[in-house]
Amino acid sequence: MISFQLNDMTCDHCVGTIAKALKSVDAAVEMRFDLAARRVDIESDRADAAELSAAITEAGYAPVRVGEPSGSDAPCTGVQRKGCCCG
Repeated sequence: MISFQLNDMTCDHCVGTIAKALKSVDAAVEMRFDLAARRVDIESDRADAAELSAAITEAGYAPVRVGEPSGSDAPCTGVQRKGCCCG
């Protein structure tokens, strides 16, 4: 299981955007989102953490791998994300 903290994932639209990005890397990916905790747990047989992180980043979000040091734990700054309606 690969887990990411997504402090800039703030709504269901964000979840949908991220899910679409992850499916573009692995159509059979299994995802479990926790919007309140701003976290996603991912099971993939085809993609590694770097590929999944790159897809999330390309979608406009800043994934931080759970269990690895983070550069910033700051909450969403209100900057509109690519494909997102909030901001």
